[in-house]
Amino acid sequence: MEIVLDARRFKGRTRAHAYLKEALGLPDYYGKNLDALYDCLGDIAEETVIVVPDVIQKKEYLGDYGRTMLRVFKDAAAENPALQIKIK
Repeated sequence: MEIVLDARRFKGRTRAHAYLKEALGLPDYYGKNLDALYDCLGDIAEETVIVVPDVIQKKEYLGDYGRTMLRVFKDAAAENPALQIKIK
């Protein structure tokens, strides 16, 4: 499965996490923070490719928080063999 994330949905932390919950089908208990994102990405069991827009690290999107979020995606993929992350 491949999931292509929409950059326009990453304007503000609250919006970004609500969108990630929807787009990735995260569970209701998803804590809407980076630790919870990492944990949920680690639980993905089906072969999944997530295409993450690199613009989320720009100031008009999430800035430093976006950079950290990209790191979370990469770190989760390094730990979960079923998960592949593409940054575009």
